[in-house]
Amino acid sequence: MANSTLAEDLQDRGPLIESRSIEWVPLNERSGSPKSLFSLWFMSNANITTLATGMLGAALGGSFAVSALAILLGVAVGTVFTAFHSAQGPQLGLPQMIQSRAQFGYRGVALICLIVVFSLVGFNMFNQMLGAEILVKVTGVDVNALWYFIISALALMLAIFGYHWIHRTQKWLTWLFLLTFGVLTVAAIVLVPLPADQFSFTSFTWVSFLVQFGAAAAYALGWAPYVSDYSRYLPPETKPGRALFYTYSGIFVGASWLMLLGAFVAATFAASDPIGAVRDLAERVLPGSGNMLLIAALPGLVAVITVNIYAAAMELITVADSVRPLRPTRAVRIIATSLIAAIAFVGSVLSTGAFLDSFGSFLVILLYVLVPWTSVNLVDYFFVRRGHYVISEIFRPGGLYGNWGWRGMVAYAAGLIAMVPFAVTAWYVGPVAQVLGGADIALFVGLIVSGLVYLLLGRTIDLAAEREAAAADKLATGAHAVVFARE
Repeated sequence: MANSTLAEDLQDRGPLIESRSIEWVPLNERSGSPKSLFSLWFMSNANITTLATGMLGAALGGSFAVSALAILLGVAVGTVFTAFHSAQGPQLGLPQMIQSRAQFGYRGVALICLIVVFSLVGFNMFNQMLGAEILVKVTGVDVNALWYFIISALALMLAIFGYHWIHRTQKWLTWLFLLTFGVLTVAAIVLVPLPADQFSFTSFTWVSFLVQFGAAAAYALGWAPYVSDYSRYLPPETKPGRALFYTYSGIFVGASWLMLLGAFVAATFAASDPIGAVRDLAERVLPGSGNMLLIAALPGLVAVITVNIYAAAMELITVADSVRPLRPTRAVRIIATSLIAAIAFVGSVLSTGAFLDSFGSFLVILLYVLVPWTSVNLVDYFFVRRGHYVISEIFRPGGLYGNWGWRGMVAYAAGLIAMVPFAVTAWYVGPVAQVLGGADIALFVGLIVSGLVYLLLGRTIDLAAEREAAAADKLATGAHAVVFARE
């Protein structure tokens, strides 16, 4: 039985180095179970960066109870959209942003891709900063550039090996996390009591609640532009509900757990330094274990940097292909991953400033620019075209979906504009947000406006002709599309 399982695992990994990138994945290369999505997304969120996100509410005076409520609601809301995007992967066999050509056009999608590349590079800079800080604290060697290089090189190596090895590594790291942070969490609950006032809502303010809510929602939503990159090799007969469930549960459990732990250490030590707070908590639970726990957290940071490098490379190749069609070879993917890793490395070396302040502002901006896109994409997939896409036309310049998808771009712009009066950032607070006392509800405004505008504009699409073309394309290529329509 063991030998059989090992043989199946090796087969699921595919080639040693993945050869595909943005092209459609043929049916004979599809394999695996949607259960693998749980460990991939659980471990992508079970890291120190997620923990730091859970400390943002406390930095504004929120109690643990207020932060916990905001975290759970924020993650629950943000993950909904990400999980529905993940369900698209097995049905279409495409990376997320390639599929978005149907809404934004062959060339127009490049604008969204560049925003996603920027966000992923930003996440990796923050991840590398945390990893370097861990290594400085553990080794006493304060040479950040060296640590950035080592972390980047390890993450790049795994990203080059590709899809199947990333899934496998995240599964192994899940067990390591449970053996380390799992034990720490249980011990902390038993041995480190919080002050009574941390369980009170008497100091509740909408500002601290909504900042933490927005950060949690943005963090969970941040995976959406590339979540189907990691489900596109699954068999097309995979039930959308299963892909959705395992993605949702993986993100929700991983993100909620670490953010709640972050709120816990912030309430316990009244500190804004996530690395120091984690080490102090470990020392409180078991003296002498602080550095060991930090070392155990490093592989998770490296792995999530890998996930981001791989996805950003997909976006970069999509941008290049949108400008001038190219053949997405293995060499092209390796060059793209190397370039993304190099940009994040240089950005980390040149960056300065307080981590939590910068990260909180970054998450707010990320939420604003991604919300209109996710609304347009999901409305198109589930309510307008209802899963019917002509796969071959997605790869043809000026084809059925055009070079510039005006409907998607107008709906996206409408959502961005509608959010401006409600926006709350370190540099600008909208007039409506000022009336609300600094409360940030821009997320909901952007979602509703972009979705409604696209739904209205989508009525001008000749859906009957597209469905006929999709059916012919399916017969010609063997592509599979699931039908969500109420026929």
